[in-house]
Amino acid sequence: MPAKPYSSGHIGAVASNFTDMRLSGDVKQTLVELSCDEIARIVPLMESETLTQDPERKTLDDPKRTRLNYNRTRELMIEQLGSIESVGSAAVQAGIEQVEGHLSILIKHAEAAAAKDRVATIKPRHLEIAISGLGLSEEDSDSIAITPQIETEEFTISQGGGVLTHSSLMALAKTHAGMPVTNAALDELIDTYYMVVEDLESKIRKHAQLGGNPVQFIESINQMKTLMSLGWMRNMLAKASHVAREAGLKRIDEEQIIHIDPFE
Repeated sequence: MPAKPYSSGHIGAVASNFTDMRLSGDVKQTLVELSCDEIARIVPLMESETLTQDPERKTLDDPKRTRLNYNRTRELMIEQLGSIESVGSAAVQAGIEQVEGHLSILIKHAEAAAAKDRVATIKPRHLEIAISGLGLSEEDSDSIAITPQIETEEFTISQGGGVLTHSSLMALAKTHAGMPVTNAALDELIDTYYMVVEDLESKIRKHAQLGGNPVQFIESINQMKTLMSLGWMRNMLAKASHVAREAGLKRIDEEQIIHIDPFE
């Protein structure tokens, strides 16, 4: 007996997470067909790669990377329940994504701390730096989110080797914009940031090589310091939130970032 496809209502509900627009009935039905087609495409590939890695395996696995165990995660989640009796598959998937994302953030920051020490092994002291910088407390098991504090902002840039991440900017946005920021807006903000950095670097090199006006040179250096301390980023987020509120919006999108002069 063939498996039943997704319902159009279910696919519509899932798709609504990725857009603010409504979806017509025909679009939902087409998305059902496309989703089933994608499963038909990827499963044979996953099966082939799984068997290549382990010819004796009887269960399809994710051949790309090791994931947290589904059953163990479900058991751990059930253990933490209060009033609810069980945990559904959607909750387990969400839990796995949350924990893996949490691990990813911890490891990336610990890796940055290890790289700063110029070692190739992440050691306990590097993980301690990550935990401290992200504002995580062993005593508070109810919260695993990054706390939007200044220490966290400075840690992300100084310990992270100057790499801006969506998580670090989300923390900044909570503190200085006071409203959510879309991923598209964060991408635009990061691209603009590095564009401004490159422009300033060019000016500094030009002054250094050609012996330009020392006042302009000092001004460029001060601007670079502001960029590296995230003053520019905080200012951009504050301006973008003001523009969004003026337009009656509840979140910052890329449109608000695009229309701000980054060199002002």
